[in-house]
Amino acid sequence: METSLYLPVKGFLEKAGYVVKGEVGGCDLVGLSDGDPPVVVICELKLSFNLELILQAVDRAAVADEVWIAARVSAKGKGREADKRYRDLCRRLGIGMLGISDTGDVSVIVGSVSPMPRTNPKRRSRLMREHQRRRGDPAVGGSTRAPVMTRVPPAGARLCGSAGIRTAARA
Repeated sequence: METSLYLPVKGFLEKAGYVVKGEVGGCDLVGLSDGDPPVVVICELKLSFNLELILQAVDRAAVADEVWIAARVSAKGKGREADKRYRDLCRRLGIGMLGISDTGDVSVIVGSVSPMPRTNPKRRSRLMREHQRRRGDPAVGGSTRAPVMTRVPPAGARLCGSAGIRTAARA
C-alpha cells in the first residue's frame, strides 16, 4: 500500500529540515520549513511511477514551492524510474522524483530544482493553515479511505453538549 511509503519519505523530508504531516488538504505529505515565509513542499505517493502520479503533482504545483513524487523502485530496475522520457518530463515540469527501495531507503532520482510558480495563493494559504492547526501527525499519508481526525468546531461542541454528548473539548 501507499501508506508503506509514508514513513521513509517523511523521514527524508524531515532530515531536509521540514515539519511533515500526512494527508493535509488532500496531499499525501505536506512539509513546511521554519523560514518566513515558509517553504511549502508537497509529496505524492504511489506504488509505481505512472501518469496519474504526474497529474497529481501538476495539480499540487499551484500551492507548493516544491513538488515531489515518490514510488517504490522496481526490483529489476526496469520501471518508469529507468525511463529517460519520464525523468525528463519531471525535470521539465519542475517535479522531483524519489525512489523508495524495498528496504525503505529513499534516493533522489530527479531533483526538484526549478521553482514552482505560485498561481493559487488562496488554496496555498488554506493548506498552510490546516497544516499549522493540526496537533501532531494524526493521519498516515497515502490513506484516502481512512477518516482524518479533525477538531470539533465550537458550534458542533455546543450542539453535542446540549444533547448530553461529551466531546474532547468538553471532557
